[in-house]
Amino acid sequence: MNKKTLPLTFKSDVSDAEDYIEQQLLKSLAGSQPQAVNRSFNVVAEDNGGVMVAGLTGSTAYGWLLIKTLWVAESYRESGVGTELMHRAETIARQEGCHGAWLDTSSKSAQLFYRKLGYEPFGQLENSMGQKPASHRRWFMKKEI
Repeated sequence: MNKKTLPLTFKSDVSDAEDYIEQQLLKSLAGSQPQAVNRSFNVVAEDNGGVMVAGLTGSTAYGWLLIKTLWVAESYRESGVGTELMHRAETIARQEGCHGAWLDTSSKSAQLFYRKLGYEPFGQLENSMGQKPASHRRWFMKKEI
């Protein structure tokens, strides 16, 4: 194999790079290990006027659903819309052959929300004394689906 060498130009925040990088990684991995369905998707909730009031982004890979982001507008929180988005994402994942779901959150209230849906912590990262932001913690959670 012919290796390339420097010089290269390095850039940050290139539009559309995220999808390209992920697709290239998946192609590379396909040559070294068995693949599952790798799919990114979103589920949104709109009000009667067609305005998005909540949304979830996720992806499936290797039998796992990754909940990337979940957002619910303040005025719709505690209305059940977040729970419904999570249920819909889990349904999509089961249809793709997933056996589990995982996510991470740095919000204490979100962690409690996910616990009510059956997610349990399996790890955490937290800043040490003197690191900023002080006392920041991120919980990693999973659930069998």
